[in-house]
Amino acid sequence: MEARAGAAPREITHYDGQRGSAGRGRPEWSPDGSRLAYLQTSGAKLSAYNMSRLAVVAAAGGEPKILADKLDRAASGPRFTRDGTAILFLVSDDAAEYPVRVPANGGEVQRLLRGPVVINALDQGRDGRLAVLAANDRMSGEIHALENSELRVLTHHNDALFGELKLGATEEFSCKAKDGNEVHGLIVKPVDYVAGKKYPTLLRIHGGPNGQDAHAFNFERQLFAANGYVVVAVNYRGSSGRGEKYQVAISADWGNKEVLDLQAAVDHVLAIGLADPERLGVGGWSYGGILTDAIIAKDQRFKAATSGAGTAFPLGLYGVDQYIMQYDEEIGPPWKVGLDPWIRISYPFLHADQIKTPTLFLGGEKDFNVPLVGGEQMYQALRSLGVPTQLVVYPGQFHGITRPSYQKDRMERYLAWYAKYLKAADSAAAVSAGQ
Repeated sequence: MEARAGAAPREITHYDGQRGSAGRGRPEWSPDGSRLAYLQTSGAKLSAYNMSRLAVVAAAGGEPKILADKLDRAASGPRFTRDGTAILFLVSDDAAEYPVRVPANGGEVQRLLRGPVVINALDQGRDGRLAVLAANDRMSGEIHALENSELRVLTHHNDALFGELKLGATEEFSCKAKDGNEVHGLIVKPVDYVAGKKYPTLLRIHGGPNGQDAHAFNFERQLFAANGYVVVAVNYRGSSGRGEKYQVAISADWGNKEVLDLQAAVDHVLAIGLADPERLGVGGWSYGGILTDAIIAKDQRFKAATSGAGTAFPLGLYGVDQYIMQYDEEIGPPWKVGLDPWIRISYPFLHADQIKTPTLFLGGEKDFNVPLVGGEQMYQALRSLGVPTQLVVYPGQFHGITRPSYQKDRMERYLAWYAKYLKAADSAAAVSAGQ
């Protein structure tokens, strides 16, 4: 639309899908104003799993061109170089996120940085030099200069704090699910880890599902490690960073293949002698809460669970949450496709009698994303079945818990719940020893 009062908007692109976020949530102009770089997905039916691809279109309109079309990884944050000859963007790739460069007219993608790092933002000076916001397993985000494929730190906002902390070591792992899928993830070991000792272990499941656990400092994982837990973070099918086929594998089949991948990760840490089989816990928020409900309905090895802002009965949320387009496009309205697909994805609630795991449910009072009713239904089911459970409601909070006192409360409740069911033997032993 022209920058004048009363100007009419003119549609430039025409495709069945959503425009991906461009980092700052808008298309990027070329320096000469003739083109726009933006992110494009492939269609509404798979909108929850589509990989964002880099596209360029003339500002006057015409056929868009997909750049880096052979790159089977999600793109974000595109920026034209100062001379307009290339586009810089970020790539999510197998627990990392790094910057790349591609010619603006198409060509080979050049990776600008290697190593286990997560780049959250990228900018360039008038002279073309690059600055990035970089984090890793042992460092929260700091601004760095990117020079000759190396990072040079420019800010030190958190040096003093991190100098006081003892952090658990983070390691990558891979394993095979029962159906042959190769699963990747991260293990964070307890702060005072001793080789050969078996530890209480937490499977912490990321949300999305279209996201990934990556090599960036994660407060929650380190908090659990500081309290003596092994933490297992799995990039199950549906996660980003492994290509579009990996992401769309769970379409209309929630709580199935992801559970196989999560179980494989648990089997792995048991097989290498790291996890105590009698002290396994699980938990997550949003889609992590959904998968928590799914896995405890199918696997009774877990002695404690925390399920935040999830649901186990999608049929009961039709028209209540924000996912109506996804329901209609991906699953289909129940009066059109029948109840079978809806019953399949509502497995945890409809088979709640298989759950034996004491579970803490949490949510925001005003969550319009995954409404609180999802947790309330599962809480009531476990109450009716006599399984130990609690429901915590945070007043005035939405899908994310933002009030600092509530954030602190949530972490304290996690620790208390897991300690009650996974560390009771330690507490009893300490009491008998007079400690």
